[in-house]
Amino acid sequence: MIPSVLPTYNRAPLQFVKGEGAWLIEADGRRFLDLGAGIAVNALGHAHPALVQALTDQAQALWHVSNLYEIPQQQALADKLVEHTFADTVFFTNSGTESCELAVKMARKYFFDKGQPEKVEIITFDGSFHGRSSAGIAAAGSEKMTKGFGPLLGGFVHLTFGDLDGVTNAISENTAAIMIEPVQGEGGIRPVPDAELKALRQICDEHGLLLILDEVQCGVGRTGKLFAHEWAGITPDIMMVAKGIGGGFPLGAVLATEEAASGMVAGTHGSTYGGNPLGCAVGCAVIDHVANPDFLAEVNRKSGLLRQKLEGLIADHPQVFEEVRGSGMMLGIKCKTTNIDVVNAGNDNQVITVPAADNVIRLLPPLTLTEDDIAEATNRLDAAAKQVENQLEIA
Repeated sequence: MIPSVLPTYNRAPLQFVKGEGAWLIEADGRRFLDLGAGIAVNALGHAHPALVQALTDQAQALWHVSNLYEIPQQQALADKLVEHTFADTVFFTNSGTESCELAVKMARKYFFDKGQPEKVEIITFDGSFHGRSSAGIAAAGSEKMTKGFGPLLGGFVHLTFGDLDGVTNAISENTAAIMIEPVQGEGGIRPVPDAELKALRQICDEHGLLLILDEVQCGVGRTGKLFAHEWAGITPDIMMVAKGIGGGFPLGAVLATEEAASGMVAGTHGSTYGGNPLGCAVGCAVIDHVANPDFLAEVNRKSGLLRQKLEGLIADHPQVFEEVRGSGMMLGIKCKTTNIDVVNAGNDNQVITVPAADNVIRLLPPLTLTEDDIAEATNRLDAAAKQVENQLEIA
């Protein structure tokens, strides 16, 4: 008999009932150090006082009215995002997947309204992850996600990650945009070098294409800048955001320039829940904290300390670990043993990590991780590595 919850996840046998900062408390009382943050969602950790207060205050006033009316909290969050980014306008969604859907529609509608309806193709890259909707899996193109779900949405051209020559060669009269994650998350924490992001921006400018950045996982302070593309000194035309922007409350957004968004007029897109008062009240509190330069400076300082500790960990366990990669608090450890074995050993030692492609474990901790948390994380990861080494000796 099928369980009442559709079994699409291989869930760990853990039930967390409470969270405090970077810590999760299991139903049996055990305390786990959370280096996953709900897959880069809990940017300010668990039960952050400012987020609890924002949600409580809004819940006592108004939960939902729909986008048939003006929503002051939505306007406030949009104003903050416009103030701190390249964007002129924002549409709010509930998730990264929904943000992907709108980004694709926006790019295609832009060229349709310019009298170039043939421009529908979007160049994407292997190892990418843009959600699990029909557009998202078609954009990524990996067999793992697309098998059995055909016919796939057309209009995507898939290239090898890092192949700039391939980008130029793939551009045709049908090309509308290039879509890329500045740091691949699910793909194994693979940063796009700054020079390559600059080159992609230049290619788009030279060929009259739109640059779409997927910052669902790498945005909202995760790399030590408010958004990861800032390190390269470039700006996109359209950007997908989610995860950390709600600090744990389901919230996403698409940010765009006025020009790129020009086709999205009344009636072209909508969302019943997107940008509701609850989500946007929490989002405002998140941005107020994360966009603060002092906060981001601390993220950079602590992420440097964390990376230093991880480099030492790898040196101590060459049988288990190979290298550290990533940026800020978006780090990956490439494993020599099976990454799932390392994740499971971490669970046994009460430290949460997240698996990814390329045999990588992801470390996506709350941006509020303390120095004591970092020391404890190192100790628990060290214990997990020793457990894996013992298993290798037995085998």
